Amino acid sequence: MKRIIAIFCLLVLYGTTHAQLEYANGIAATVMNTYPDSMVVKKFLNHLIQDNQIRPGETAEQAQLNRPAVWNYEMSVVLMGFERLWKTTHEEKYILYTKKVIDHFITADGNIRTYLIDEYNFDNIPAGRQLLFLYDVYKEEKYKKAASLLRKQLAWQPRNKTGGFWHKLKYPTQMWLDGLYMAAPFYAAYVASAKTNSDFTDIINQFVWMEKYSRDSTTGLLYHGWDESHLQKWANPKTGQSPEFWNRAMGWYLMGLVDVLDYIPANYPRRNELIQILNRLVPALVKYQDTKSGAWWQITNKANQSGNYLESSGTAMFVYAFAKSIRMGYLSKSFLPAVLKGYDGMIKEFVEKDAKGGIHYTKAVSGAGLGGTPYRDGTYEYYVNEPKRDDDLKAIGPFMQACIEIAMINKK
Repeated sequence: MKRIIAIFCLLVLYGTTHAQLEYANGIAATVMNTYPDSMVVKKFLNHLIQDNQIRPGETAEQAQLNRPAVWNYEMSVVLMGFERLWKTTHEEKYILYTKKVIDHFITADGNIRTYLIDEYNFDNIPAGRQLLFLYDVYKEEKYKKAASLLRKQLAWQPRNKTGGFWHKLKYPTQMWLDGLYMAAPFYAAYVASAKTNSDFTDIINQFVWMEKYSRDSTTGLLYHGWDESHLQKWANPKTGQSPEFWNRAMGWYLMGLVDVLDYIPANYPRRNELIQILNRLVPALVKYQDTKSGAWWQITNKANQSGNYLESSGTAMFVYAFAKSIRMGYLSKSFLPAVLKGYDGMIKEFVEKDAKGGIHYTKAVSGAGLGGTPYRDGTYEYYVNEPKRDDDLKAIGPFMQACIEIAMINKK
């Protein structure tokens, strides 16, 4: 009884002192002011090199200025926030903005500008959810046709011997935690709309295999990547696992998992395996929540180690996934204090207002990966020295969605 009263008091406190939807609306306004027509993802020099976006004879500064908007996952995770804001507030400006950004890429015959299927790049898949959403609302065939192109990519995406999708064609035999968010929610949404329910088994398997081969039995945390061949320089020669626990990688995995559950019928065989994964990973993450701030560290299990820092995107992802899981009944309400502490840390550590009252979300790592050129070795030094950025799209999208989930818990 005392615990129930304590949780009730926490909810009253957060419901009266934190205007969650105002934060979500505020950061949405920042996005629309910054990107009025389309979203050009900002990149640092090493990321431009990784993605082959510097042309011969071009300087890094010129490459940054000359870059067009491209079909990408960062745009998508922000637009998921806009979709949920529209469904929550019913303000038309959010769906109109989503349509304008997506229409920049979709031709009348359903092709996707800047998208190349033969790259077999999972980063191109997430915005398929916006295509399905817009088709449901507007019934324009171009969205349905474009979504079918992305489904075609999944049908031909290379797999390792286990059956897991390669993260990208250029990363053979590798599964990354990030990839579960990139592909699985769209895959599940498409399966639900096409009523090909047997494919849900394939989606569940991806999460099961990723956990099986990336989980550390001591901490309960998941390593960023797993190379089935064990040949990558970053891979442990015995396990194939990458060296460190990166908070945003686990955040992507959790967001993908809770979003996939929206589409899989409650009575579907093996659905509960996803909920069991959730109930293994969340308690492990709560153990490493910063006791003072409520946020999470860039390298999750190495608080206060030299170079490590509290990181905003992973924190927002955890708050979103935990809160949604409690609201949907996947997690016990006993995790609510940790969620609310995380939300409080998210606001106090990372939210800033400018002179005009605009909302900004700060201190997100700009990016991280494994392998490639220049080679990313997955070490502690690599992760903590990647550049940080304010108002990074990969942080803004989860922040919006986390605020909405906390508001929904308060309402419920």
